[in-house]
Amino acid sequence: MKYFNRKKGSDRMKPDKMAEIYDRNKNTVFRMAFSYCKNKADAEDLMQDVFIKLFTCGVEFEDENKERSWLLKVTVNKCRDMFRSLRYRYLLTSIPLDEACLTYETPEESEVYHAVMSLPTKYRIVIHLYYYEGYSVKEISSITGTNESAVQTQLYRARKKLKDTLGKELLS
Repeated sequence: MKYFNRKKGSDRMKPDKMAEIYDRNKNTVFRMAFSYCKNKADAEDLMQDVFIKLFTCGVEFEDENKERSWLLKVTVNKCRDMFRSLRYRYLLTSIPLDEACLTYETPEESEVYHAVMSLPTKYRIVIHLYYYEGYSVKEISSITGTNESAVQTQLYRARKKLKDTLGKELLS
């Protein structure tokens, strides 16, 4: 499945096009990175790395959905690379969620978000992609590099853990 076309050296992206792509996707990439690493500073660094990769590799996407999927896949891969690094093997830099300067519209939203962020990474990522970003199981499978049945199982187990944690059914 091809998401993009490579540009030639002379067809580099214009700054206004870069700004448009960045503005359109920055929140999505940041949320995914933050969901993965639970650290605002690391999420911002990862977001920067993802956009640098996009702007330097010279790709052009067929549509915005393919662009967003590519960005999320790169974000997941960069997060995995970060956790494989020596820095994260010997030093955890996560800050408590209460110190992350997050705002919520309702107390229930805060409770659900904290419950989601307390899930193990493999469950947190699929919940984030499914409920917060609106991806299908098939798309999540493509982004995370796991098969569809594994994604369905992870969603099931994550919902069960959330139900146990929150004591009620909040997600349908």
